[in-house]
Amino acid sequence: MNQKFELGLRQNWKQFSLLVIINAFVGGMIGLERSILPQLAQEEFGVVAKSALLSFIVVFGFTKAISNYFAGTLANKVGRKNLLVYGWLFAIPVPFILIYANSWQLIIASNVLLGISQGLTWSSTVVMKIDLIGEKNRGLAMGLNEFSGYLAVALVALLTAYIAANYGIRPYPFYIGIAISFLGLAGSIFLIQDTRNFVQTEKKTSFVRPLEKVFLDTTIRHPNLSSITQAGLVNNLNDGMVWGLLPLLLSNQGYGLKETGLIVAIYPATWGLSQLFTGKLADKICKRTLLFWGMLAQGAALLLLIPAVQISHYVLISIMLGIGTAVVYPTFLAAIADETRPEQRAESIGVFRLWRDSGYAFGAILSGVLADAYGLSSAIWVIGVLTILSALVLRLRMKIKSRIF
Repeated sequence: MNQKFELGLRQNWKQFSLLVIINAFVGGMIGLERSILPQLAQEEFGVVAKSALLSFIVVFGFTKAISNYFAGTLANKVGRKNLLVYGWLFAIPVPFILIYANSWQLIIASNVLLGISQGLTWSSTVVMKIDLIGEKNRGLAMGLNEFSGYLAVALVALLTAYIAANYGIRPYPFYIGIAISFLGLAGSIFLIQDTRNFVQTEKKTSFVRPLEKVFLDTTIRHPNLSSITQAGLVNNLNDGMVWGLLPLLLSNQGYGLKETGLIVAIYPATWGLSQLFTGKLADKICKRTLLFWGMLAQGAALLLLIPAVQISHYVLISIMLGIGTAVVYPTFLAAIADETRPEQRAESIGVFRLWRDSGYAFGAILSGVLADAYGLSSAIWVIGVLTILSALVLRLRMKIKSRIF
């Protein structure tokens, strides 16, 4: 008897819930570095120049971006589950390198592995959830996916900062990464099932026109896909700047690791929690409107960092930045899925995530160079203005479709 593969959250809630948990482990691996790696670079390896210090984000961003692309192109060939397992195998060595590395170059090498792992694991969980859910609740599905991942980023970032402040930067904070990586690998092997057969089910009811050249259409030719892609790149460009420079900005203001860990964690925590609500909004409200206002809020929040002094200022700005990011993140993926046929979706999402996560690297390079040459405030100002310009591109170029948007 042929097995029936029925789309929907209710029909596939068990497997969907397991993928949400697995993605929390994926996010936790990023949180491992989020609060304390800039301090580790300065205190243990004497890395002072901002451009050199942010090199770990550059390497992570480019490696993850390339892995995203290959995850998209290989998803239909080797299977979503296999990609997920391969991604966790790359994650296993990362915490051990962070504990025992005796040079900054080895820390950089660990971020190559982390970038490959994140590209394969996060892309796999995104595509698998979209495969299971069908058209009706894509925004909700992506909101739950990103909620679990970025809430885990925040919680692990906060926990590692607390441990580092009380027991030292190494080795204790990174023990968390050992537990996360092994649990993620075991769960992916024994609990997750492949979802490729659900694609065949959805193909029968899809009326979306096929793309001629998936890479070119997603990157530049298709007005909606390419508008979403440029905004994704700029979103992660500003996140790369925040990741690298916000801890340094707070340090310059005299805040210690505990205060820095709190403020740094509020941003992804707000980002993660808010997606419980903003994901569903993407199923109800014009996607172009959500993307425009989300990017605009991010740009405004970044510019407010420049005059900020008190801890209350940074807390409010982190919340604003988190909400702005939460509005756009699930909407990006839901909108890409709406614009592509089921059999082309994994590849188009891979191309989008290629450019989006390369934003980490571009943001770290640009902000690092600007910070070294002109100071932290100049770097923040430039990235904030670029984010506002990206919002305007969405508003002017993205077309509204009554059925989708």
